[in-house]
Amino acid sequence: MIVVGAGTAGCMAAKVLASRGFDVCLIDRKDGPSIGRKVCGDAIGKHHFDNLGLPYPAGEEKEGDIIGLKIYSPDRESVFHISGPGLTGFMINRHLFGQRLLRYAVDAGAVLRDNLHVSAPVIKDGYVKGVSATDLKTGEKLEMLSKVTIDASGVSAVIRRKLPPEFGIEVEVNGEDQVVCYREIRQLSEEMEEPDFCEIYLDLTAAPGGYYWIFPKNGGKANVGLGVASTPNHPNPKSQLYKYVLNRQLFDSSSIIHGGGGIVPTRRPLDSLVGNGIVIIGDAACQANPIHGGGIGPSMIGGKISGEVIADVLEEGDPSLEALWPINVRFMESYGMKQAGLDVFRIFLQGITNEDLNYGMEYKIITEEDVLKASLGEDIHLNIGEATRRVFSGLGRLNLLRSLHRMARIIGEAKSLYRRYPTVPDEFPEWKMEVERLFNAAKAYFW
Repeated sequence: MIVVGAGTAGCMAAKVLASRGFDVCLIDRKDGPSIGRKVCGDAIGKHHFDNLGLPYPAGEEKEGDIIGLKIYSPDRESVFHISGPGLTGFMINRHLFGQRLLRYAVDAGAVLRDNLHVSAPVIKDGYVKGVSATDLKTGEKLEMLSKVTIDASGVSAVIRRKLPPEFGIEVEVNGEDQVVCYREIRQLSEEMEEPDFCEIYLDLTAAPGGYYWIFPKNGGKANVGLGVASTPNHPNPKSQLYKYVLNRQLFDSSSIIHGGGGIVPTRRPLDSLVGNGIVIIGDAACQANPIHGGGIGPSMIGGKISGEVIADVLEEGDPSLEALWPINVRFMESYGMKQAGLDVFRIFLQGITNEDLNYGMEYKIITEEDVLKASLGEDIHLNIGEATRRVFSGLGRLNLLRSLHRMARIIGEAKSLYRRYPTVPDEFPEWKMEVERLFNAAKAYFW
């Protein structure tokens, strides 16, 4: 086995496969001690550790306990306090957490090849048979062969981007479905008001197509960042962060510990994650949450599922598209359907104005309970009675009500489609066309 990328997805897949007795080569561009250093929101839900059977963060790896979210309207007059079992979690030291997952993989028997740049897949007889790579220390060119190759290389997707069309896997992700982020870890001069709540701010002036966040960490620190949709001529997220966020009183006399940027996929997962001899997971497979961009948990889910299915397949025989197809089915059932519904919600949010957001939150057309349900992948029920219709009629915002109704309906249609994810590849082309029609229609209506 070759796993390209020793992030959360790759390490989980390598751990599962190595523990099943397979020879696993885990490749990363970074040197081993640097693996896990990544610009990230650093938050992860407790339920992911429970579902994956992993010990909770402890010691220096844990940098805070989270019991919920505070979501602010653009004018900051309305604040949703959202808490519940699905939103309890941890702030982590991303580097130490990444090192823990790497240790799990190596202890299970995976061999780490660090400082290795993978440039392309090796394709023979319609199968991915390995990778072409360069040793960054020596400059040596390598061809490394394997039964199955896993692309866990993050948003760069070094294998996925070079697959030929006959593999049936999306090669490129639209810029409008990605967010460009800049984030800093800052030492504050005073503790945040509620240090166990992560704060998310919806403001299309400060963060067009995205949002900005302030997440508390132990020791009076904060993870603060801003993301904008990766559309043509988008504003610089670092400039936006300094202009709209870091000038707030909370950051007076604060100091920067670390800063950096990155790109996050914020859409439904790739329609198919597998082909002959190839599996795509993590950010390379767009497995992050479309609303808040959180990808640690779902990427580990993708890694675990892929490792288990690949192990079963290789014990039986040939790693063909048909044999690997259960990875698609299992991921769509466990997380992809939720992602699809949240993707519709994301498209809706990107298409309305700050004024609409202010009114919608003030009059609680969508309530805290609805947002909690949406974050857990459940259905949204809009609080639209006759009195609300009269209020919005007087405000001239009936179009917002119509958009909300349509958004709730399209979420239902998207989730229904994903419940009917094809169990065999032959049924996939027709399903894919239905999905593309639905999401193209949603973008055309809301944008």
